[in-house]
Amino acid sequence: METNVTYQSSTQKQSKLGQKATNTILNTLIYIILTVMSILWVLPIVYLLYTAVRVTPDTGIINTLIPDDLQLGFGNFSRLFRETMFLKWLSNTLLVATISCLVTTLFVLMVSYALSRLRFKLRKPIMNVLLVLGMFPGFMSMIAIYFILKAMGLTNSLLALILVYSGGAALNYYICKGFFDTIPKSLEEAAILDGASQLRVFFAITVPMSKPIIIYTVLTSFISPWCDFIFVNTIINDREKYTVALGLYKMINAEKSSFNENFTVFCAGACIVGGIITALFMSMQRYYVEGVTSGAVKG
Repeated sequence: METNVTYQSSTQKQSKLGQKATNTILNTLIYIILTVMSILWVLPIVYLLYTAVRVTPDTGIINTLIPDDLQLGFGNFSRLFRETMFLKWLSNTLLVATISCLVTTLFVLMVSYALSRLRFKLRKPIMNVLLVLGMFPGFMSMIAIYFILKAMGLTNSLLALILVYSGGAALNYYICKGFFDTIPKSLEEAAILDGASQLRVFFAITVPMSKPIIIYTVLTSFISPWCDFIFVNTIINDREKYTVALGLYKMINAEKSSFNENFTVFCAGACIVGGIITALFMSMQRYYVEGVTSGAVKG
């Protein structure tokens, strides 16, 4: 009997040791894969930053991973502001992104609140149609949108970009609606019993309690026009109305020799554009994550 107990105990110890060794090997492999992926993700950013601040006689692409002569400076940034219309492009982008962000956020909040709180005929079919339409990429309607704007005389204008970015705002209602579903209805019902209208309930009660999802909506609606290139390239031809994405692209593709001559200047502009949106996300990261997780609790 004692022999059997000793044998079972020894077997259990060997099993635990084997499982521990297996877990150690798996964890090591996972860490190695994550490390390699992190390096692959960071390398392009390091290359971009180095190219933006490097000082060399030529201004073309770096052919070596490790630089032979490390000379740093801010001459490329000086060229960017002195030789291009970068500040104008940046102001155009900020204007379009800010107005589109405000309009989109307002539309999304109101549509999401209506679908979450109000009960009306065809509510479910409308939600399903909006959800399906939101799955289609926006560039599928690019040609149709261009001809509509051309017929309205709105091509080559920043107003056209604002209309395009804000027009499909209601299609992104789903996460915001999920957040509104988590807010207790008893608060709104008490306010309505006290004589408040549905509109006042929305602005006085629901909106102040929805800071995480508002931040999430603001960030997602801001980054789309900030980074967009396809629609801008289709609608805008006037150089003074370029956004930064289109302006930087045109800068290095204007002539055959422009790519090598302006590549470091392009990288300097890309660092500024990426730095602004990165700083915005880092400052509001907590609310962004809270908005996503809260909106996913209930559909």
